[in-house]
Amino acid sequence: MTILVTGATGTVGRHLVGHLLRQGQKVRALTRNPATAGLPEGVEVVAGDLTDARTLRPAFNDVTAAHLINFGGDYRPLRNGQQIADLLRETGVGKVTLLSGWQEGSLEPAVRASTLQWTYLNPVQFMANFLSDWGEPLRTTGVVREPYGDRKSPPIHESDIAAVAATVLTQDGHTGQAYHLTGPEILTPREMIRHLTEVTGRDLRFEELTPDQTRQQWSTRAKRPNLSLFRAFTQIPGVSDTDVVEIYLKMAGASREYSTTLTDNVEKIIGRPPRTFAQWAAEHARHFQPQDAA
Repeated sequence: MTILVTGATGTVGRHLVGHLLRQGQKVRALTRNPATAGLPEGVEVVAGDLTDARTLRPAFNDVTAAHLINFGGDYRPLRNGQQIADLLRETGVGKVTLLSGWQEGSLEPAVRASTLQWTYLNPVQFMANFLSDWGEPLRTTGVVREPYGDRKSPPIHESDIAAVAATVLTQDGHTGQAYHLTGPEILTPREMIRHLTEVTGRDLRFEELTPDQTRQQWSTRAKRPNLSLFRAFTQIPGVSDTDVVEIYLKMAGASREYSTTLTDNVEKIIGRPPRTFAQWAAEHARHFQPQDAA
């Protein structure tokens, strides 16, 4: 059977392609630019854009299962979800996994209402986000300056999300499930910085900003750190630069049960515990070293 991976050059997609290849599966990868995809030998790379359903039929033909993401290249939730769901049905795709972003779009309800065998994958926080969020400040100054240094989350390794998707796409028993995916532990930013300190051998620090300091120091887009949540917030129509900071403060300062609850879904599905942040940090230590030492 042929399995289609959308978002194949993304954080989870690349890992999913690798997991499926190691299982001996036939993999087709969807990307907007096949020439720069850089995917492994043996992958059928095809051009297409999830935001334009007219480009997708060749990619969907002769596919039995597909991994979907609910956003396009600009990280906005897809607005053509019904068209995609209809095309999946017309081309005979039977099973899908759907990796949701932080905001539901049009694809989720369209998939729920379809005859597809669907499974939702809902991670809380990707460990990979810390590469873009903290990589530059830690390489250049050794310091992360953010509010709420004791906020809690259960970050998950991006490869474990992909391993779950690979299992669900190739095994039965997961239809209609929405899996809340977490890593094995609840951590704070201070604790994660300590793990990065250990693996890099550098004196890395977390300096906490008060909410007022955050408003003052992040008053314009040019002054803000490159946080992944900001990239998502700026895609919301009508949200101003000031609104972005207030939304961030509200989310970071809130204690939400869903985002601070551990689950054992990863181990139940793939048969082993999820990787720890310490393991992820060791794998990516070079990305937090000064450029001349990397």
